[in-house]
Amino acid sequence: MTTPVEPTPPPRNTAASDRNPSGKSFLGQPGMLANLFSVELWERFSFYGMQVVVLLYMYFEVSDGGLGIDEGIATGIIGAYGGTVYLSTILGAWVADRLLGPERVLFYTAIMIMCGHLALSLVPGIPGLALGLVLVAIGSGGLKATASSLVGSLYSLDDDRRDAGFSIFYMGVNIGGLFGPLLTGLTRDNFGFHFAFGLAAVGMAIGLLQYALTRKNLPEESHRVANPLPRNKFPMMIGIAIAGIAVIVLSVLTGLVNPGNLASVVAGVAIVAAVIYFVVILSSKGIDHTERRRVYSFIPMFIASAAFFSLFQQQFTVVTLYADKRLDRTIAGWQMPIEWVTSFNPAFIIILAPIFAMVWTKLGSRQPITPTKFAIGLAVMALAIFAFIPLAGGGPNSTPLLAMIGILFLFTVAELMISPVGLSLSTKLAPRVFQTQMVALNYLSVSLGTAMSGVLAGFYNPENEIPYFGAIGVVTIILAVALAVGAKPIKKLMTGVH
Repeated sequence: MTTPVEPTPPPRNTAASDRNPSGKSFLGQPGMLANLFSVELWERFSFYGMQVVVLLYMYFEVSDGGLGIDEGIATGIIGAYGGTVYLSTILGAWVADRLLGPERVLFYTAIMIMCGHLALSLVPGIPGLALGLVLVAIGSGGLKATASSLVGSLYSLDDDRRDAGFSIFYMGVNIGGLFGPLLTGLTRDNFGFHFAFGLAAVGMAIGLLQYALTRKNLPEESHRVANPLPRNKFPMMIGIAIAGIAVIVLSVLTGLVNPGNLASVVAGVAIVAAVIYFVVILSSKGIDHTERRRVYSFIPMFIASAAFFSLFQQQFTVVTLYADKRLDRTIAGWQMPIEWVTSFNPAFIIILAPIFAMVWTKLGSRQPITPTKFAIGLAVMALAIFAFIPLAGGGPNSTPLLAMIGILFLFTVAELMISPVGLSLSTKLAPRVFQTQMVALNYLSVSLGTAMSGVLAGFYNPENEIPYFGAIGVVTIILAVALAVGAKPIKKLMTGVH
C-alpha cells in the first residue's frame, strides 16, 4: 500500500484549540483524527476490497456470474483504472486548492466512491462496470489528494504529536487494505459478485456517515480555498473542462481509445504529464541552481519508482490470475477465496513498517542513501519475480500457499525500500515554489507504473510463464544495478539531500 501524502505544514502560530474545536482526543491526538482515520480506513477497505473482485468479475464466465471478458483486456482495464486513480489526485488537488477547499473535496469524492460501488452492485453488465470504475477512480483520487492535507491541518508546525498522528492515520490505510479483500472475498465466494460490491459500498457509507456528522469539527482553514481561481478565469476553465470531456467521449466513440489499449493510453498520459511537469519546473525562473540540480536528480528516481510499481501493482493483475489458476488455496479442506492473497501485503506492512522506521532511526546518518535504497528495493522486487520461475509449468493448485506468502513478503520489503522513501524524497528535493508539484510527480510515477502493470499483464501466458517472469526480472535487475552504479553521481546532484 502506498503512503499518504503529508502536506505542507500549517502556520506555526495557530492555537491548538483552534485546530481541535471539539476539545476531544483520540489516542492522545486531536479528536477529529479518529474520523479522518475512519474515512481513510473505509475508503481503503472498499478500494482494495473491490479491486480484485472486479477483475474476477470481468474475466469469469457469464455462467459463473462474470462478464466473460478476455483476461488480457481485463488486466489492462485494471491497470488503467489504478493509473487513473493516481492521475486523478492531480485534479483533486487542483479543485481543492482553487475551487472548493480540501474538506468539501473529500466529502464529495467520498460520495462519488460510494456511488461507484453502488453502480457496480446494482447496474448490470458493462454499463455498471464502466460507471462504477469511473466514479471510484476519480473519487479515490480526490479523496487521496485531500485526506492527508486534512490530517495535517489538525496540527501546528511545532506540535510534537504530528508524526505520531500520521503514523496512526497510515495504519488506517493498511487496516482497510487488510480487511477489505478478506471480507469482500468471503462475500463474493458465498453470495456472488454484486453482494461483494454492495459490501464495499456499505463500508464506504459507514465512513462517510461518521465523517458527515463531525466534519464541522475540522479547523477553519480546512474549509478555505487556498488559492481561489479568479472569477474571470471561470469561463476559460469551464471551456477547457468541456473540451477535455469532448475529446475523451469522441476518442471512445471512434474506437481510438478502447478496452484493449486503455492501459497504454493512461500510461501515455502519465508520461506526457510528467514530462510537462519536469519541463515547467526546470525552466522556471523561480528556482535557483541548487534546486534545479536536485530536480534533475529526481529524474532517475522517478523512472525507478515507475518501474517498481509496474511490478508491485501486478498483485492486482498477474498475481490474481496466478492465485486463481496456479495457487493451492486449500487450508484444512477449506479453499481460501482468491481475494485473500492481496491481504498478505498490508498485513506485512503493519508488521514491518515500524521495524523499518526503527532501523532507519537507529542508523541515522549511517543509513544507505536514497538511490541505494531504491536499488536494493528493485533488486528485492526482481528476486520476488524470479521466485515464480521454479514454480512455472505446474497445473491447478501446483503452487504451495507458503511460496506465495514468501513472494509477497519480498514484495513488501521492496515496497518499504521505495514507496515511503520516494515520497519523502520528493518533498526534500522540491524547490520552494514547487512543493506540491513535486509530490504530484511522485504520484505520477505511481500512476505510470500502475498503468504499465496492466500493459505488461497482457503479455502474461499461464501456459508459458518463464519468458514473462524471466524478462521482467532481468530488466529490473539491470535497472537496480544501473541505479546502484549511479548512486554517487545522483547523490552529488541532490546537493546535501540524503
